[in-house]
Amino acid sequence: MARPLSQIRERSRARAQARAAARAELKNTAYEIFIGALSILSIVNLVLVYLVAGDAALELVLSVMNALFSAIFLGDFIYRITTAPSAGRYFFRGFGWADLLASLPFPQFKILRLFRLLRVFRLLRELGPRTVWTTLVKDRANSALMTLLLMGVLVLQFGSISVLAVEEDADGANITTASDALWYTLVTISTVGYGDRFPVTNAGRLIGALIIIVGVGIFGTFTGYLANLFLGPRKAADENAEADAQALAVSDVEGETAPEAATPSLASHAAKGVAAGAVSGAVDAGVAVTSTAGADVTAAGPTTTARASDDATQRLHELLAQSEQTMAEIKRLLAGATP
Repeated sequence: MARPLSQIRERSRARAQARAAARAELKNTAYEIFIGALSILSIVNLVLVYLVAGDAALELVLSVMNALFSAIFLGDFIYRITTAPSAGRYFFRGFGWADLLASLPFPQFKILRLFRLLRVFRLLRELGPRTVWTTLVKDRANSALMTLLLMGVLVLQFGSISVLAVEEDADGANITTASDALWYTLVTISTVGYGDRFPVTNAGRLIGALIIIVGVGIFGTFTGYLANLFLGPRKAADENAEADAQALAVSDVEGETAPEAATPSLASHAAKGVAAGAVSGAVDAGVAVTSTAGADVTAAGPTTTARASDDATQRLHELLAQSEQTMAEIKRLLAGATP
């Protein structure tokens, strides 16, 4: 009976380690969802290419977007393999080879982007929808940035296709080619607005207004994200570096002055002990003398009592003077030990 239980425990431990390793290869939740959404869009584009096979302008727009996706996925592959706990495990067991082939500009390999969807599905299965939603809400900066970047990609593609479809055959139109549509959409998203390309139809102007709204949101959020990225962490890093430098300086000073400061340190502790003993002795002596004087008042008379009181007072002054000298010696030793 013990052997099956041990085997079950080993298998459970192995599964837990495998889940932990798979989880370690996953990146930020919002980033994973962003890459998964781009993978879906790239696969949709493969279908659209066959559907618009006779329209050269739409084919050019989709080709440009596929080239953009290839660049993004290649950067994603480089990012994953350089940050993975085990590059070999990611490449051979984590579908890294599929990520590399799918990022190359070859149409026959683009179907391998389905493996990226498997990674997102694994993320959702490991964390659960509620945990994913909680993570996205807490990490609002990255979530908002990835959402707006995804919207920017969607607007760049479908905005260009829509503007081209509406303006291509309109009277007096100056957006008549795929390059015109892509240029107009890109300039409008970036809120630059050169004015060399503009819609002349009401539908085109409506599409342009939507593109402007999305562009303002994207670049506003992107600016805030960059400000937080370059200013916030740098400040924290500077504080940590300053604290480390101070700690190192203190350590160096202690290491260099250890032989010299050992004697003053011991002397200061000894002097403190002497001072404390002196004060305690003075107090004890005063109390003892006072007690003795009070006990002998009726036996020795006024003269003996006065003499005992004077002796106690003189002894107390001597002890206090010794204590003051000791404290002065302590201060001098501490001042000499301080760099």
